Amino acid sequence: MTDKNEREQGRDFLPRFDANGLLTAVAVDHQTREVLMVAFMDREALDATLETGEAHFHSRSRGRLWKKGETSGNILTVEEIGVDCDQDALVLKVRPAGPVCHTGARSCFYRRIENGKLVRSEG
Repeated sequence: MTDKNEREQGRDFLPRFDANGLLTAVAVDHQTREVLMVAFMDREALDATLETGEAHFHSRSRGRLWKKGETSGNILTVEEIGVDCDQDALVLKVRPAGPVCHTGARSCFYRRIENGKLVRSEG
């Protein structure tokens, strides 16, 4: 068992996966700091991301490794990975090769709540 102080204050990367073997990963544009998407990584996705420098995730719906942009070509090149205090969430600072959302929007966060309704945030 990893000591809490070691995980929170130490220099070793000791990712803390949840009961399903996942970490939350937030992809942010490395230049604009715009939040692009939120996904999950298992050990395989994390290792593939670290090895290739391109964002890989665990697809919960497909139950397998998923490289962002594997079909669209809109890959996310990872510039930096931030780790939260207890190492159960990551912020990927990325360089997107195109729209990030499967809907074709630049970000998956293209709507906001206004008066209880969803309103598009981008043109």
